[in-house]
Amino acid sequence: MHTPHDEQAGKALEFFREVNLELANLKSIRNLLAWDQETVMPPAGGRFRAGQSATVAALSHQKLTDPRYGAILEQLEEADELDERERINVREARRDYDRATRVPESLVRELAETTSMAYDCWVEARNDSDLESFLPWLEKVIHLARKKAACLCETDNPYDAMLEEYEPGLTVAELDPLLGALRPGLSLLTEEILTSPYQPDESLLKGEFPQVEQMELGRAVVSAMGYQWEAGRLDLSPHPFCTGLTPHDVRITTRYSEGDLSVGLFGIIHEAGHGLYEQGLDAHRFGEPTCETISLGIHESQSRLWEIYVARGRPFWQYWYGRLRRAFPGSFSATPLEEFLRAINQVRPSLIRVDADEVTYGLHVIMRYEIEKSFFDGGLEAKDVEEVWNQKMKEYLNLTPPDAARGVLQDVHWSLGLLGYFPTYLLGTVYANQLYEQARREIPDLEGSIARGEMLELLGWLRDKVHRPGRTWNASQLVERITGRPPDPDAFLRHLQEKYGELYRLD
Repeated sequence: MHTPHDEQAGKALEFFREVNLELANLKSIRNLLAWDQETVMPPAGGRFRAGQSATVAALSHQKLTDPRYGAILEQLEEADELDERERINVREARRDYDRATRVPESLVRELAETTSMAYDCWVEARNDSDLESFLPWLEKVIHLARKKAACLCETDNPYDAMLEEYEPGLTVAELDPLLGALRPGLSLLTEEILTSPYQPDESLLKGEFPQVEQMELGRAVVSAMGYQWEAGRLDLSPHPFCTGLTPHDVRITTRYSEGDLSVGLFGIIHEAGHGLYEQGLDAHRFGEPTCETISLGIHESQSRLWEIYVARGRPFWQYWYGRLRRAFPGSFSATPLEEFLRAINQVRPSLIRVDADEVTYGLHVIMRYEIEKSFFDGGLEAKDVEEVWNQKMKEYLNLTPPDAARGVLQDVHWSLGLLGYFPTYLLGTVYANQLYEQARREIPDLEGSIARGEMLELLGWLRDKVHRPGRTWNASQLVERITGRPPDPDAFLRHLQEKYGELYRLD
């Protein structure tokens, strides 16, 4: 029997959905502005883009913090008529609302405007290796991030508020022991590998690789992975990234080096992993939290799974090595597949995080995490960042950056205010290890299919297990539901020890 209470709940749900759709549209617009700025916007447009970004951010904040929306959330939380999906949407919307209402609109606007201008300065500063020109902007970004953390923090450590932005539910108290368990193992394995007499030929991936042929090969690979071009793009940017506007409009970017094949190819595959996640969200639910990605750690798990566990594995190249040879005649004609595999999996400390190998990559992330924490709990200031950065590079990787471009200026994140983002890269790698191992257990002859160039079955498994649920669970819950155990750094270390023990013939 239909009751007035049912009608009230129905109207509340309708209003709830309208607001969330408007919020999703505003987020898409802001993402589009950012994508445009990082790819094709004329350089002189930066000053006006900052104002545009700030306006959209403020509009979104106003919509999200509207007291009428808060009242609707309260009404829906008390309603008995909601199904499970609707309750999940309300739960996640409540989280977003509570966080947003603790941050004043003036700070939201200032952050958006500042980071838009800081990004443009970072691009020029990195190109010129001119840290001094960027330091005033970095100082402003850190100052505003601290103000935001002070508004949001619910623990003794203000950095927890930044982690919550990207990996909901995660705290420093949980992350410190996880990363602490990884660092000694990564350092020891790196040392063992570097002292092994069985080193790959580093020159195999160097040569002359025209950009056009690299683009064609990369597009062919990600097409086979299942990337939908009618719902996606591939462009160039100073720092590779993926932007999802909607599940039907996903943009990925990369950069190329005509002297090093691995930069562009693996960059495309990595970003396509992100793009597949965005395209795999349930488009029928656009505007609902159940059509949003769970966390940046889960996002990174998708890119690392495709880049590391698929594209650097023997089954993948059993199919694609012939295509590679045809794309670059003469470059690999005399190179056996086994030597090529050793080359693309070589371990060699690198100055640049995005070019780092699977073993040393985690050390790059840990040092950035430690620096970011010091912005919030150690009083580290912008003027001292380069000194601390270079000290940690020497301690962790035994390298000294020759300039700021290959040191503290290499990453875009701080210019965009993305403090708290870096740890998700290593978390995603840990998640990816467990997810891929579970996929191998559940998909008969998975690697045989990959060796035949067939990767859509793996994509289908990820669609079902990871993509379509949206924000139904947090990252740790999702990993445990899929694999039967919580995120396990020891399992990741065992994977590295087994893989590289074989490649480098370690005892």
